[in-house]
Amino acid sequence: MLRTLCSSFVLLVACAESERGSEAVDAVAETAVDAAAETAVDAAAETAVDTVADVAPETAADTGSDVAPETSTPTTSFVVTVPPETPEDATVHISGNHAALGDWDGIGVALERGGDGRWRTTLSFPLGTALEFKVTRGSWETVEKDENGGEIANRTHTVASSSETIEITVASWRDLVPVPPGPPGLDFIRGVSSAYLGPTRDIVVYKPPGYDTSPARRYPVLYMHDGQNLMDPATSAFGVAWEVDDTATALIGEGRIEPVIIVGIYNTSDRMSEYTPVPDPEYGGGDADDYGRFIVEELKPDIDATYRTMPEAAVTGLAGSSLGGLVSLYLGLAESDVFGRLGVVSPSVWWADRYIVGRVEALQAKLPLKIWLDMGTAEGGGGAVDDARALRDALVAEGWVEGADLIYREYPGAAHDEGAWAARTDDILEALYPPQ
Repeated sequence: MLRTLCSSFVLLVACAESERGSEAVDAVAETAVDAAAETAVDAAAETAVDTVADVAPETAADTGSDVAPETSTPTTSFVVTVPPETPEDATVHISGNHAALGDWDGIGVALERGGDGRWRTTLSFPLGTALEFKVTRGSWETVEKDENGGEIANRTHTVASSSETIEITVASWRDLVPVPPGPPGLDFIRGVSSAYLGPTRDIVVYKPPGYDTSPARRYPVLYMHDGQNLMDPATSAFGVAWEVDDTATALIGEGRIEPVIIVGIYNTSDRMSEYTPVPDPEYGGGDADDYGRFIVEELKPDIDATYRTMPEAAVTGLAGSSLGGLVSLYLGLAESDVFGRLGVVSPSVWWADRYIVGRVEALQAKLPLKIWLDMGTAEGGGGAVDDARALRDALVAEGWVEGADLIYREYPGAAHDEGAWAARTDDILEALYPPQ
């Protein structure tokens, strides 16, 4: 496309592409070129190219104007009403599935408080953008809940017009309502602190059937990450739990797994840092070693002292999904004298340019670990499956035998969420704790 842009002393000419230019534009251009000195035109054009934005030729030709009409950018306004118990010094945020909303980091975008006490922000998204989000006070520890303190589904909105307003009313905050009691038969340890980590966290403990009536028996232990998502939909971050307690009870009753104690470790606002072995160039993180010290040096000794456990590494497991799968494998490799069975579910192999694959490839010798590794085919647009296969191949190259001490599964159509993981919890438990 040819454009000639002149200074204010000469005529402004816009030339469309030859196949779309109109006769009127050609006539004006011919007159202007004849009337203007070539040197002046060249000088003005050189300056204008550096300072003036291009004008779309198709718009100019279609409208008969040499300047394209301005188009407005769609705006979406969020207006949030918060409950009376919200602290006066609080900040209010929206976090969701878009970069402008922090990509679910819990912080997202901060809102401004208005004179009417409501909180507002206005953002721009392309038409058709499908948004999912929740309101927080700056972290997932302070996410909105329903009026009873229960989990709510992600809020959703699809941008459909150039100017929209979303009215939101927060019923309660996670940290300002009583903690739900949880399903019966579980032990809760609230507000556990650590010398190695910042936020405190809750621990939930599942005891298998017969535990209270068989005082001489001892049990293997499976430690699992993201504890609030494991056993109770009311505490799950997304309203759907793995139901690992119910599944384990059913499998034990049917003789399909050995009775096992399951310890769920709640995550915190530092989840990304605690569950990642090294910093990622884009997301940071890299505090998994400290998280591992918490489990190995603080939590496990307390569990072994409180419950009738079999403390040996050969029967002690570690499992989790997504970043929880990543940290399970990383800590298993680092602490193979503590953990002997690993549930690596939908692991975030992509983290830090497939760091975990390189970690496996750097092993000097195969470790005494039984590993479950899986991925759903609908995760990560198919790329996650490639990552999982690369990790599997690295483990096989180091001596693990698929079908023996390495169980690898791909689940057709399975997504990256609690519902998908719940659907295969029985497979994971049967692989890691078969009946003895």
